[in-house]
Amino acid sequence: MIYHVSIDGNDRACGSSEFPFRTINRAAQIAQAGDTVQVHDGVYREWVDPQNGGLNDACRIVYEAAPNEHPIIKGSEVVTDWEHVKSSVWKKELSNSIFGEWNPYSETINGDWLVLPDTYQVHLGDVYINGVSMYEANSMDDLYTAAPRESMFLHPQNAAIFEEKILHPEQTVYRWFAKVEETTTTIWGNFQEFDPNRELIEINVRKCCFYPSKIGINYITVRGFEIAHAACPFTPPTADQPGMLGVHWSRGWIIENNCLHDAKCSAISIGKEESTGHNLYSRYDRKPGYQYQMEAMFLALQAGWSKEKIGSHIIRNNVIHDCGQNGIVGHLGGIFSRIEHNHIYNISTKQEYWGHEIGGIKLHAPIDTVIENNLVHNCSFGIWLDWEAQGSRITRNIMFDNNYDLKVEVTHGPCTVDHNVFLSPSAIDNTAQGTAFVHNLFGGVLRLKTVLDRATPYHFPHSTQVAGYSVTFGGDDRLMNNLFLGEVDFSRQNSGYYWLEFIGGGTDIYDRHSPYEEYRALIKAEGNTDNAKYFKIPQAVWIDGNVYAGHAKPHRSETNPICVEKLSARLTEENGTWSLTLTVPSKVSNAVCQPVTTARLTAPRITEALFENSDGSPIDFGTDFSYRQRGETVIPGPFAKLLEGKQTVVVWRE
Repeated sequence: MIYHVSIDGNDRACGSSEFPFRTINRAAQIAQAGDTVQVHDGVYREWVDPQNGGLNDACRIVYEAAPNEHPIIKGSEVVTDWEHVKSSVWKKELSNSIFGEWNPYSETINGDWLVLPDTYQVHLGDVYINGVSMYEANSMDDLYTAAPRESMFLHPQNAAIFEEKILHPEQTVYRWFAKVEETTTTIWGNFQEFDPNRELIEINVRKCCFYPSKIGINYITVRGFEIAHAACPFTPPTADQPGMLGVHWSRGWIIENNCLHDAKCSAISIGKEESTGHNLYSRYDRKPGYQYQMEAMFLALQAGWSKEKIGSHIIRNNVIHDCGQNGIVGHLGGIFSRIEHNHIYNISTKQEYWGHEIGGIKLHAPIDTVIENNLVHNCSFGIWLDWEAQGSRITRNIMFDNNYDLKVEVTHGPCTVDHNVFLSPSAIDNTAQGTAFVHNLFGGVLRLKTVLDRATPYHFPHSTQVAGYSVTFGGDDRLMNNLFLGEVDFSRQNSGYYWLEFIGGGTDIYDRHSPYEEYRALIKAEGNTDNAKYFKIPQAVWIDGNVYAGHAKPHRSETNPICVEKLSARLTEENGTWSLTLTVPSKVSNAVCQPVTTARLTAPRITEALFENSDGSPIDFGTDFSYRQRGETVIPGPFAKLLEGKQTVVVWRE
C-alpha cells in the first residue's frame, strides 16, 4: 500500500494519490509492514510518531519524499505580528496552547556531564530569523547588548594546547529572551537591523520531528526529507536520548538521503531509552555518572540488549549541520550499525552550552559498528567513541577543522582506525587501548592518556555479553603504515595519580612503551607479582612502516622509519567535490612497507579478540582509501600509489 501526504490534503481522506492525507503523522498511525508513505512538496510542522514497524529488512515501512520533490519536517512554528518595544527589540506574547505539554522555553538544557554554563541557564527553546538560529540572552539586560560573545566553552584541554579563544561576531548580535507564565509565553527578540514582521521568524515548539513514542518500532526507512528545528534535550549516555530524528530503542532502521539541521541538541539518535536510567547522577548525586552508566548497561542486558533485538541501523548519505550537541548520538542502541557517506559539519560551534557528550558523531558502546567514508568538519569533536567500542571500525573518513578529529575513550579494543585523512591541528585523542591505526594520514598532534580510576566493560567477540572489566592502561596499540605530517610543533607530558598524558606529532609519544618481546621480558622479570606488574610495566606497542615529516618523530624502537623534512596535504572543495592535494618527496613516493593483515595485528591483551569484521572474517587492508587494490608493492598512507611532487586526489563527492 502506498499512502500519499500533501499540504493540500485532508487527514479525513483515504490517503490515495487523488485524496492524500494532510499530515505525515496521520499516515504514521495506520501504515503497516510493507507500506510506503510518500510525502509531497511543502513544509510539515509536526511530530511524526510511527505506531507500527516493519517485520524484517525485506518487509519494512518506508517514509520517503515523493520523486523529485522536497518535503520539509519542522519542529517550529512561524510567529508574526511582533510588537516593537524600543531600539531594535520586539516582543510577541503567545498562548501556551501552541506548545501543548512541552514548552521548550520553560525546559532547560540539563543532565549528566553537562558542564557549562554554570552561572545561568540555557533553554531548549530557540528563535530563527530567516532560518538562522539566534542566541538566547542571559537576561533582559543582555538582550540589548550587541557585543560579540566570547566562546567560554572551548574544552580546557584544547585551550591549553592552542591558547586561543573564539568569538562569534557575526551571530551573537541577534538575541532572544523568553518569560513563561501560567497561560502565556512572551518572547523578546533583538533583531538588530531587521523588522521581524518583514522576515521569516520561527520558534521551535516540538521536542522531536520524527521519533516514535514507543520503543521497538523496527525496520523503518526515512529518506529524502529536510528536517529541522527540534527542541530536543541534552543526550548523555545515562539518560533518555531522543533526537530530532531517532529510532527509540529499536532495530533495523535506514536513515538516508536527508538534510538535518538546527537540532537544539542531537540531530539523529540511535541511543538508549529512559527505563535504564535518566540523569540520576545530576539529579541525586549519590554515585558517579560512571557508575550509573555501568548500571544502565546491565539494565539494558536484562531488557534484551542484543544483536537480535537492537541496532543494525544504516545511516547514510545524509547532510547534518548546525546542531548544538551532536550530529549522530547513541548509547547502546547503535550496535552492529553502519554510518557511511554522511556530511557532518558545524556541530557545537554555536557553543551556548558545553558538556562531555558532544561531537559530530558521539557513540557509546558501538560494538561492531562501522563508520565509513564520512566528511566531518568544523565540529567541537569530530568522531568520539566512548566505552565498549569493541569491534568498531573507523575507515576512509575525511576530517578537518575540528577541535579533535577522533577521540577513542576507555575502551579496550579491538578498534580499527584505517585509511582516514585527519587534518585538524589535533588529530587523535587516544584515551583507550588496543586500537589499530593503519594506513592513515595524520596532520595534527596525537594525545595518549591512561585512565586508571575507572574500569569499563569488554565483551565476548561480536556480542553484547560482558566478558570482563579493565582500567585503561594506555598502549597495546598498533601504528602501522601511516603518514605523519608533523605540521603542529607540540609535545607535552603530564602525570597525575590516576593518569599519564603525552602529546606529540608522531609515535614518540609511546616511547615509554616497549615492543612486544621487550615487554614480555619486562613482565617476566617482575616474577609472580600478579596484578601489580601490569600497572608498573607500560603495555606493548606494535609500530612499523610509518613516515614522519616536520615535527613528527618516530618511536624509539621503530626499525628504519622514513623521516622527511616536508610532506604537505591540503584539502579544497569545488561544487561539492573535495580534493586532497599532496606534495610528496621521492623518499616517500618510493617507500615500501609490509602489508597489514588481521593475523599480523594479533589480538589486544585485555580482550583477546581479533581485529576482524563483525562476521569473523579478516579485514581487507589491501584496498586503499578509494577502494583500489594495492598490488604487491604496499606504501604508507591511505592511498595505493603516490607520485613524487604535487598530485591531487578526489576524496569526496556529495
